[in-house]
Amino acid sequence: MTAASRELHDGWMFSQVGGGEVLKDGEWLEATSFPTTVHVELLAHKKIPDPFIALREWDVQWVGEAAWTFKTTFTATPAELAAQNVDLVFEGLDTFADVELNGKHILKNESQFVSHRVPVKDDLKAGDNTLVLKFESAFRKGREIESQHEKFKLWNGDSSRLHVRKAQYNYGWDWGPVLMTTGPWKPIRLETYDALIADLDIRPRVDESLNASIDVTFALSKPGTNVASVAIRDPEGKTVIDQTNISVKSSSASANFKLSAGLVELWWPVGYGKQPVYEAEVAITDAAGKVLDKKLQKFALRRAVIVQDELEGQPGRSFLFEINNVRMFCGGSNWIPADSFLTTMTRQRYRDWLQLLIDGNQNMIRVWGGGIYEADDFYDICDELGIMVWQDFMFGCGQYPAYDSFTKLVEIEAEQNVKRLRHHPSVVIFAGNNEDYQVAESHNLELDYSDETSDFRKTNFPARWIYERLLPDVVQRLCDIHYHRSSPYSGYGKPTTDKTYGDLHQWNVWHGSQEPWHNWDILAGRFVSEFGMEGYPDIRTVDYWLGGDQSERYPQSRSNCNHNKADGFERRLELYLMENFKHAFDMESYVYYTQVMQAETLASAYRLWRRNWKGRGREYTAGALVWQINDCWPTTSWAIADYFLRPKPAYFTIKRELRPYTVGLTRKDHTTTPDPLSAASFAIETRLEVWGTNRTLEPRRATLTVTVFDLDSDWTEAFERAVELAPNAATELWAGALPGQPVRTTRSAVPRPLVVSARLLDTDGTVLARYANWPEPFKYIHFPSPAAVGLTIAPAADGRSVTLSCAKPVKGIVLDAPGLAAPRFSDQALDLVPGDPQTVAVEGLDGRTVTARYLGDGSA
Repeated sequence: MTAASRELHDGWMFSQVGGGEVLKDGEWLEATSFPTTVHVELLAHKKIPDPFIALREWDVQWVGEAAWTFKTTFTATPAELAAQNVDLVFEGLDTFADVELNGKHILKNESQFVSHRVPVKDDLKAGDNTLVLKFESAFRKGREIESQHEKFKLWNGDSSRLHVRKAQYNYGWDWGPVLMTTGPWKPIRLETYDALIADLDIRPRVDESLNASIDVTFALSKPGTNVASVAIRDPEGKTVIDQTNISVKSSSASANFKLSAGLVELWWPVGYGKQPVYEAEVAITDAAGKVLDKKLQKFALRRAVIVQDELEGQPGRSFLFEINNVRMFCGGSNWIPADSFLTTMTRQRYRDWLQLLIDGNQNMIRVWGGGIYEADDFYDICDELGIMVWQDFMFGCGQYPAYDSFTKLVEIEAEQNVKRLRHHPSVVIFAGNNEDYQVAESHNLELDYSDETSDFRKTNFPARWIYERLLPDVVQRLCDIHYHRSSPYSGYGKPTTDKTYGDLHQWNVWHGSQEPWHNWDILAGRFVSEFGMEGYPDIRTVDYWLGGDQSERYPQSRSNCNHNKADGFERRLELYLMENFKHAFDMESYVYYTQVMQAETLASAYRLWRRNWKGRGREYTAGALVWQINDCWPTTSWAIADYFLRPKPAYFTIKRELRPYTVGLTRKDHTTTPDPLSAASFAIETRLEVWGTNRTLEPRRATLTVTVFDLDSDWTEAFERAVELAPNAATELWAGALPGQPVRTTRSAVPRPLVVSARLLDTDGTVLARYANWPEPFKYIHFPSPAAVGLTIAPAADGRSVTLSCAKPVKGIVLDAPGLAAPRFSDQALDLVPGDPQTVAVEGLDGRTVTARYLGDGSA
C-alpha cells in the first residue's frame, strides 16, 4: 500500500491528575485546540487569570507543578488495520510523558525537543482506540533528577533546568516570566505503510567556482528490492532533473547530479540577489510499480563559508560570513521564542515578525539557545525572504551535566534537529550553546582552552564534552553547515571576552562595567552576536499589562517592576538616563525617554561597527546582532519590538543604520598641554570625522554635504564635496576641526551647542543617507523653545504620510496619534534640521491628528 498519514487532532480532553486548584478529581475538559498545552486550555476555559496581566503570573505557578492527562478516542479504518505497518508519530511532547494506547504503555518521553515513531499495529483494534498522554511536572521531575546528580551553576531560572531537555526560558529569564508549560505541543499522527522513506538528505554543494552538484541520499524503513525515482524542479515548477529506475537493493540508496552553469540559480541573502527555492521529489515503488512512499523536500543552492583569516592592520582574525564568494556585513537580531505559549504561534505571526526584520534592513537572525529549535514555518520563511539564520543548540547560560542518560537524550535531539534543518539555505551556522563558556569563566571552572584532547566529563565543566565532541560529530556527520562551539566563542586558545577572535557578546554597556554607549567603537569585536539596551514598549502595551489599574501607572509600580525581569534594571535604566538626559517620571515621559535612550544606544553601535567593515582583509567588525528583536510576553526588555509587534523607536534607528548607504560622524575633543608641568595650561580642539558605508557591490559616487547649526543663534556654516563610496565597505570621507567650535583654553569655556548634519546626495539630489550629530550628553543642552523650533507636521491629503519640517534642529522626534490603535509609521526617533524636511509614511491613522514628542519639547 502507499504510505498514508492522518492527524489525530480531534476529540481531545484533559484533566488534572488528582484534581486541585480548578478541576475536581476525575473532571475532564474539552481541549479547544490541538496541538496545545495546559495553560492555553485553562485560559480558554477561563479557569486561570491571564498571567500576562499585572502580577497574575504568580497566581498560575501551580499549573507547572501539577500532573496532567490528555486523552482522545479514534477509530481505525479497515485500511489502517490491514496495513503492514502502523505507527503513531509524536512530533513533540512537553516534556516528561508516558503514553498509553488501549491501556498499554507504548512510550516514555523525556525531552521536549525530540519526536517519536512508535509501531502500534499489534495494539490497534477495530472500533474505538483510546490514546492517553500522562504528563509529570517538569519542574518537580527536574528537581528530583537534580537531587540524584549535582546542583550546577547557572544564570537565570531554577538550577534544575540544567537537567531537563525542555525550553529553558520556561523557567524564567531576565526578560521572561516563569511559565512551565506542559502538554502535546506538536502534532500527533497515525501513519500506515508497507515501506517508508525514513530519512531523506538533499545535499546541494556549490564550489568556489560556483559550480553546483546535488547529492540525494535516502534510507528506507526496511530493506527490500525496490525502485526509486528522483525529480528536481526549479522555482517555477519546471523539472530540471528526472531520474528513474534507481535500483534500491538494501535499505538505502543515493544519487549525484551535476548541474550545468545554465541551470544554476543561486540563493542569496536579502539585498544581494534572489532567493530561488528548488524542490526534490523522491518516490519509492515496488517491483510491480506500485508507489510505496513519496517525499518532497525544498532546498536551495548556495555556498556559505565562515572566514577566519588574519587581518591587515589589526591583531587577531576575522569572523565573517561569505555567501557565494561575497563577504557580507551581517546586521541583524537575536530571536527568542515569540510567545510563552508556543502553540499559539501561527505561520502568519512568524511571517509578520520576520517581515519586520526584513523591513528593518536586517539580514541575519540568531535563534538563541535558551528557547526551542524553531517551527518549520520559521525556517521556510527565512529561506523565502533571504534571512541568514545563526542556529544555537538548546543550551543556555549554564554548567550543564554530561552523565550518560543526559547525553543520550542530547544526541537524539541533535541528530533529529540537524536532519530537520540541514536542507534550509538560510541556516548558515550551528553554535553549541549560548554563553556556557562564559559561565565557566565567571565561576572559574576547569577550562583550559589549550586542551583539545581530554574527555572533560570528569571535570566540573562536563558539558564541554557535548560542545567539543558530541555536537560537532553530529553536525559533521549529518550536514555541511559550519559548527561553532558556542556563542560567544573565540577559539585559538582565547577566552570569550577576547575582541580579536570569534564572536563576542558585548554587555559592558548595560551589564558589566556599564560603559557609556559612546564607547561602542572601543568595545567592538570581530562579530558582535549580542549587545543591547533596554527600553519601555509602546504606552499601549504598558496599559495592557496594567490591566486598567490606574494606581499602578507609574514607572516604579509593583506591576511595572514585575514586567521587567532584568537584575538591577531600575538602577541601570536610571544610570543611563541620568548620565544623558533631563527627564521626568510620569509614565508617558518615562516611556519616551527610555525609548530614545535605547534608540540612540543601538544606532550608535551599528553606526560605529559598520565603519569597521573596511573591505577585504580589513573586516574588523563583520556583524552585529542586537539583543533582541522580540518578546515572549508584554514586558520592558531589550527588545526592539514588543510582544504585539509594535516596533520601538530603536527599531527605526537601526533600520536607518543598515540602509545600503549610510553616513556617520563622530566628534571628539583632543587636548594638548604645551606646558607639561601645568594643569591650567591646555587647549581643547573638537575634531569631526565623517565616513560613509556602501553595502552594494558597486562603487557609488555622491555629494557629501555637511551643515553646522548653532542652537543658540541663527549661525550656520556648510560645505560639500564630491565623494566615492567603495563597494562593500566603509569609506572615510572627511576629517578636520569642527567648524564654528573655537579651541577652548579654560575650564569655564563652554562649547557652542553645535548640531552637525551630514547627507549623501545622489546626482539628482535624492538623499541617499543622512545623520545629525548632536553635542552630548543631551542633559547639558539648553534646547530652543518649542516656538523657536517651529516643528511642523503636515499631513498628506490621503492621510498616508506626514512631512516634518522645522526652523531649528530637533532631536528625537517620536510620532503618535491618540487612541487605542497604534498607527504604523515608517520612521521614528527622527532628528530634523532646517532645510531638510522628511516625509514619514503612516498606516492606520484613520483621520487622527499626528502628535510628536522630542527632546526639549516642554512636556516634561
